Amino acid sequence: MTRRETSRTYDPSLDGSFGLLSAAHELKAPTALLRQLALELRGIAEGDTERRLIDQMILTSERSLRLTSDLTKTARLQDGLFEMEPVNAQQLCEEVAHELTPLYRAHGRTINVRPRRQAPLVVANRDLLRRVLLGFGDNALHYSHEDTSVVLGVEQRDRFVQLGVRDQGPILPYRGVDARPAVTGRPQSSGLGLMIAQQFADVMNGTVGTRRHKDGMTFYINMAMSEQLSLL
Repeated sequence: MTRRETSRTYDPSLDGSFGLLSAAHELKAPTALLRQLALELRGIAEGDTERRLIDQMILTSERSLRLTSDLTKTARLQDGLFEMEPVNAQQLCEEVAHELTPLYRAHGRTINVRPRRQAPLVVANRDLLRRVLLGFGDNALHYSHEDTSVVLGVEQRDRFVQLGVRDQGPILPYRGVDARPAVTGRPQSSGLGLMIAQQFADVMNGTVGTRRHKDGMTFYINMAMSEQLSLL
């Protein structure tokens, strides 16, 4: 994907995303209602199978609410002021994995964080970076196999830090070094999550991209390294 060195504001009218934002507003209320009804059903469920299915409903509705929230947030990128601060990349990955673990468990999947001895700091808006990683994790859930684990990892590269989510699903077709990845290799993916991630990365002067493996994909975001000392 093309690397951008400066941030880019987002105008939803330029790419037709305004309709998506309107749809997100319309979908938020019924999705929240479905979650609330599922929570009420959970309180009166009797069998384990029944409770397991209801738990999946709750977690899936929460995943949908994350997506609608991300979509509505893109509308505020143009006028919003997003504080940039040193963020512990490894710690953030662990928080994201912890947040996604119940959803993964409900679908018979696992998600882990690759351990490292030193935790680098990146310059980022913590909320936006967290949303990017959650989006990558949601995407990986659909394409990881039952006997494999999705892995979040942090790599230090020159003056930037790469935060990635590695799955073991189908790979995306290669379209050149500077081309945006196609999603035809993953028919359930519309590319919406990747578009949102790119918008959030632009605001933080970061870049997103994908790396192909023989047995899956890594979705990553590159962020500038903080000049503050890394935490041990």
